[in-house]
Amino acid sequence: MGLFDQVAGQVLGGLSGGGAGQSPLMQLVQAVLQQEGGLMGLVSRLQTGGLAEQVASWIGNGANLPVSGEQIRAALGSDLLASLAGQAGLSPQAASDGLADQLPGLIDKLSPGGHLEGNDQLVQQGLSMLGGLLGGR
Repeated sequence: MGLFDQVAGQVLGGLSGGGAGQSPLMQLVQAVLQQEGGLMGLVSRLQTGGLAEQVASWIGNGANLPVSGEQIRAALGSDLLASLAGQAGLSPQAASDGLADQLPGLIDKLSPGGHLEGNDQLVQQGLSMLGGLLGGR
């Protein structure tokens, strides 16, 4: 994964408190990002899995369209989702529902101005966001 994806992983760790006490859902989100080769890979997988309209809304500046756990399961594949869910200690249903709840906001936050590219400015914004999250703890 690239530097931007490492920053995204750190942001996720910061949101959940990081370390051994990390929530199973945050572990799952990180595992999905890693499995798909980072944020760009995950976005591509979701788009080709039938969620192009929803993903476009998450990246864009408007309201985020909702997605169901069933749609996430169909886009990622039941086998992959079951495997990653098991590693995180979640049922496949809880995993798909949790991803459906978290991914729209996560992708929205990691695509300021509607851009996913891991350029230096975006990396700096991610580092600033991470610093702000951890500075308040």
